[in-house]
Amino acid sequence: MILCIDVGNTNIKYAVFDGEELKLSFRVATDLKKTSDEYGSQLVGMLKSRGVAAESVTGGIISSVVPSLDYTVAHMLRLYLNIVPMQIAPGLKTGLRMRADNAKEVGADRIVNNVAAIREYGDGRPMIVIDFGTATTFNVINANDEFIGGVIAPGIKGSLDSLVNGTAKLPRVEIEAPKSVIATNTVTNMQAGIVFGFAGLVDYIVKKIKKELKASDVLTIATGGFAETMAQETRCIDVIDKMLTLKGLKYLYDLNYSEEEK
Repeated sequence: MILCIDVGNTNIKYAVFDGEELKLSFRVATDLKKTSDEYGSQLVGMLKSRGVAAESVTGGIISSVVPSLDYTVAHMLRLYLNIVPMQIAPGLKTGLRMRADNAKEVGADRIVNNVAAIREYGDGRPMIVIDFGTATTFNVINANDEFIGGVIAPGIKGSLDSLVNGTAKLPRVEIEAPKSVIATNTVTNMQAGIVFGFAGLVDYIVKKIKKELKASDVLTIATGGFAETMAQETRCIDVIDKMLTLKGLKYLYDLNYSEEEK
């Protein structure tokens, strides 16, 4: 079995694949203060509770946008699963053609999402991959399956946190759409601003991207924690795939494992 780990600023996502079958997936909060032992005991406990023995995991791969946790997570896998994981970093084969000014600046999660989108949904059309995570990222893939750039916008939860932390009387609210944009109390006023405001941001940015691409037939894929919420309020999202990053990691593990075997 192969363990895929996506280390994000807010959550760490895990998935275990048995061949092409997804056996299980779960997420835990990202905590910079946790040690390798703490992450390891947490991981082994989660695997055991789902009926997967730690020794049955024979390989792993990590995508991380939190450099300070890279050693912690990799060391944890060596200690608790006895595996040396692959990591999304320069030198790892991805097959992704990038036309960014500096490919080394492109985040690991964006690379993995693009690879997964091309593999899962590529059909000769341009694609926009939107990841609703700690940041909201828009990745643009042209009809030749090349990553040509994109947009980085604030994340939904981070925007709400900024609103709450920067004001004395506004409460913390659930991120969900209220029944009406004309809201009648503080909670629904805030929900309308966050959800409908971001829906407008998404629709407008996608519209601008399509205009610059000079293409109307563009597949838009949403992933990340708020993908479903945003898909319900926007007009531009065609596909929701919350497992996109983890599926991309499994594909890249197989691609590079095959290369190592040659």
